[in-house]
Amino acid sequence: MIQMQTMVDVADNTGAKQAMVITVYKGSTSRRGKKRLKCAKVGDIVLVTVKKSLPNSDFSGGNDRKERSKRRKARAVVVRTRMPTRRPDGSYVRFDSNAVVLLDERNEPRGTRIFGAVARELREKNFMKIISLAEEVV
Repeated sequence: MIQMQTMVDVADNTGAKQAMVITVYKGSTSRRGKKRLKCAKVGDIVLVTVKKSLPNSDFSGGNDRKERSKRRKARAVVVRTRMPTRRPDGSYVRFDSNAVVLLDERNEPRGTRIFGAVARELREKNFMKIISLAEEVV
């Protein structure tokens, strides 16, 4: 379960290393107290802001504050979660870290490589390009 203000790793070669989730676009809601929290699972789309990046990447910042804040926001899809995911055969899959892959406006990955394993549930959500670029599909 990934919700607002969750720190996630970026699992592609765009230059971003760590990001924070701002908004969950598509996901399920859970009720905690009086608030409804939107939670993202594997395959859900979120809006993130890049917190750590390589110095010479697109996300490294700029001179103008507005330009810098606009440049550091990106859409992403969740590819790994620490929360166990139940599969139809009754098994569970769980990863060591929460990770996302940054997307462009057509829901294609921005990077050309994807590091680490990704969940098989992405195939059901039609992220076939991510599946083909990934090192390992679990």
